[in-house]
Amino acid sequence: MTEKSSGSAVFQMTVIFQLMAFCLGLLSTLLLVIATCTDCWMVNADDSLEVSLKCRGLWRECVTNVQDGIRTCDQYDSILAGHPLKIVVTRALLITADILAGLALITLLLGLDCIKFLKEAPHIKLKMCYMAGLILGLGSVLGMVGSVWYAVDVYVERATLVLHDVFLGIHYDFGWSCWLGMVGSTGCFMASIMLTCCLYIFTGQ
Repeated sequence: MTEKSSGSAVFQMTVIFQLMAFCLGLLSTLLLVIATCTDCWMVNADDSLEVSLKCRGLWRECVTNVQDGIRTCDQYDSILAGHPLKIVVTRALLITADILAGLALITLLLGLDCIKFLKEAPHIKLKMCYMAGLILGLGSVLGMVGSVWYAVDVYVERATLVLHDVFLGIHYDFGWSCWLGMVGSTGCFMASIMLTCCLYIFTGQ
């Protein structure tokens, strides 16, 4: 009777742990997708008084008038041609990270112990959780590399202009979309650790 109670407690804790990892992975994936789609990866960071807020994203560039709030955007002409390397690389890495994170969530959803799919094969479901963790980890690495690549390139570009005494009238800093990419990637990585290392220690299988 004691062994049954202990086994039931472990099962319940495992379900709760898996659900926590799933919720964290879902939230982090949403942040990654939002970061990929939004257009404020670079934002003007001048000390001077500006009447407009300029944002550059992976897909378009937008200008918002501070006084009346009117926002106009210019869509980039093509997907690959004529763009800086940081935009092309970040696009590729973020899109791949989004796809991998989505695939990992689907795999994890089917592998949850509270889902009736493959209920008679708990070991397969556990392996699905491990697989989801590995895929999520890979996606998190790609997302983080893309976000950090973009942020570093923005600062290198700015430092180069300052070093050569070039003043263009506006300086850019990395914006909230870039931060979302970093936070989403970090969350996916934490969920990956929960689904691999922590889950293995917890279940002992």
